Amino acid sequence: MKASILRSVRSAVSRSSSSNHLLSRSFATESVPERKVAVLGAAGGIGQPLALLMKLNPLVSKLALYDIAGTPGVAADVGHVNTRSEVAGYAGEEQLGKALEGSDVVIIPAGVPRKPGMTRDDLFNINAGIVKSLCTAIAKYCPNALVNMISNPVNSTVPIAAEVFKKAGTYDEKKLFGVTTLDVVRAKTFYAGKANAPVAEVNVPVIGGHAGITILPLFSQATPKANLSDETIVALTKRTQDGGTEVVEAKAGKGSATLSMAYAGALFADACLKGLNGVPDVVECSFVQSTITELPFFASKVKLGKNGVESVLDLGPLSDFEKEGLEKLKPELKASIEKGIQFANAN
Repeated sequence: MKASILRSVRSAVSRSSSSNHLLSRSFATESVPERKVAVLGAAGGIGQPLALLMKLNPLVSKLALYDIAGTPGVAADVGHVNTRSEVAGYAGEEQLGKALEGSDVVIIPAGVPRKPGMTRDDLFNINAGIVKSLCTAIAKYCPNALVNMISNPVNSTVPIAAEVFKKAGTYDEKKLFGVTTLDVVRAKTFYAGKANAPVAEVNVPVIGGHAGITILPLFSQATPKANLSDETIVALTKRTQDGGTEVVEAKAGKGSATLSMAYAGALFADACLKGLNGVPDVVECSFVQSTITELPFFASKVKLGKNGVESVLDLGPLSDFEKEGLEKLKPELKASIEKGIQFANAN
């Protein structure tokens, strides 16, 4: 029974996206390189399911789970899953270096979650400090790792990380990513429902940032094409932008979007691992250093390769509604980026 459940889970996840086969068996485990993945914040609401999903990924050979407390238990639990990777748990700042050493990919879901009534900005003062200290350690112990930033507000925490790495002399813009995959996952799900399309075949690019109106799904570029009304597109856009709030309110004070975020984080980490391993044509949306707008960081389609970002792709043709949304989001995104840079330089 358990074996059939695991097969079903693997089958469902590997079918979930045409571009991401999280548990694909297209690689024999012997033929792929050794890859260490570290999850920072692994005992939290996102961290635990993310740890489990990364344990299921055959591209991972070592899985390091770090948090300020609770990680030995999570590691013992996840470590019993009969998949390729060896799992180790690390708790407390004195063990952070050991968790990070030799990491190829570092995923950061650490920090406090949103509660009803909270905005991502409300999280800033707590999470900004956490991110800064973790990135200081990354610069010291695994400066060449790809860093996947989940901790909110991503629009500010990615610039904080960049400033920390610059000060340490280790910054490589090709290796720092804000994980916006959940916006893409939501946009695909919501679009598929309205377009009556199989969700596994749907693709929707999402650009901008990772909060509220800075999230701009490009439904005009969605595939397969569907003739949706302007009103439906507006409603889908708003629902994608407010997806996090929808979950926070539905959980009524008992959490935020932890499970879907863990899933999205695992998809993006898988894409990074595939890129590192030389798989061709791996393209995902991510919040990265960019010159495609006047803003220093921006989320758009990114081609992933052996060094992280291989190229940042153009936005492509936008509808009038999307052009308007792009101009509207820029001031808010610019302010969030500057807030992160100022915090990093003042503390």
